[in-house]
Amino acid sequence: MKTQVAIIGGGPSGLLLSQLLHTRGIDSIVLERQTKDYVLSRIRAGVLERGFVGLMREAGVAERLDAESYVHDGTLVSFGDTMFRVDFTKHAGHHVTVYGQTEVTRDLYAAREAANGKIEFNVEDVVINGADTDAPFVTYNVAGEERRIDCDYIAGCDGFHGVSRPTIPADVRKEYEKVYPFGWLGILSETPPVNHELIYSGSERGFALCSMRNENLSRYYIQCSLDDKPEDWSDEAFWEELKRRIPSEQADKLVTGPTIEKSIAPLRSFVTEPMRWGRLFLCGDAAHIVPPTGAKGLNTAASDIHYLYNGLRQFYEDGSPEGLDSYSEKALARVWKTERFSWWFSSLMHSFPDQTEFDLKMQIAEIEFLRTNEAAQKAMAENYVGLPY
Repeated sequence: MKTQVAIIGGGPSGLLLSQLLHTRGIDSIVLERQTKDYVLSRIRAGVLERGFVGLMREAGVAERLDAESYVHDGTLVSFGDTMFRVDFTKHAGHHVTVYGQTEVTRDLYAAREAANGKIEFNVEDVVINGADTDAPFVTYNVAGEERRIDCDYIAGCDGFHGVSRPTIPADVRKEYEKVYPFGWLGILSETPPVNHELIYSGSERGFALCSMRNENLSRYYIQCSLDDKPEDWSDEAFWEELKRRIPSEQADKLVTGPTIEKSIAPLRSFVTEPMRWGRLFLCGDAAHIVPPTGAKGLNTAASDIHYLYNGLRQFYEDGSPEGLDSYSEKALARVWKTERFSWWFSSLMHSFPDQTEFDLKMQIAEIEFLRTNEAAQKAMAENYVGLPY
């Protein structure tokens, strides 16, 4: 097979890139190691920056998003019983959109299928060949049959454990990582959200987050030990601990019920540089990971897609390599700003094992500064709704 752009990874990043390229008549093939049903079964965050929503509209796949999503003009921050609101629209002139990542992926699959886009599922043994030459190609197996795609460029959208990043020689890439000493225990429940907007809550017992998917589906998280397992937490124990960590007014009106999904996610920050090697470009988790505080994972991947899509469009339409040549520099400049925000917000809201009484006082003072300072709220709002591309 031959295509212009081979895309490794059939999650939302790879699908969005494929659909955007399709709108400009640029051919692509997507390779996914799992089944479509498996990809759609993954539970992920659903807070979308304005830039991501703009890309969905540009790709022509925002009809259901615009009809069914929820607009959040701000968020609530608390410590103990003190709670205040950061107004995004007032301070940044924009809002965020709540629409589940699963629904984003579903819309993108539907669009690619309607356009007869080529997606290969259940691929194994993917190998990127000749990425540092003018004739790259990808080999892989499906059901024991070896296949090959010759292409102009390769987009590595295959996540942290994919083959794309390790394809870049170890002496070329440099990796930066911070591992946090705790995780998030998250549950999904068919209950109305305790509040329309998200609540980020700090306490001496640890962090908690109250979020929502729709009017009858809620997503809640509590900070937990990395040694914990989901089965260690009964539904009753989770709800009781959540109530202890959020303001009493919110705890009193919290509607509890059976959980339909329960999992623990570790927290870490990770960046690899560069994000381009020859004709291979890294996007999303293949190049960087952020803590979930502030919901920047998918949104940061979308900024990569923006830069890569426009670089490819510029090359195929105008013959200019400028966008592709500057891809890594532009993407990393925004990635590091996003990493900074996620690191700051995580440090602000979580309880750390080695935290001293002085550290706790400083944390409370920082939250109080955010509560009372318009400039601090403006900075948070601008980062939360998404820095411009």
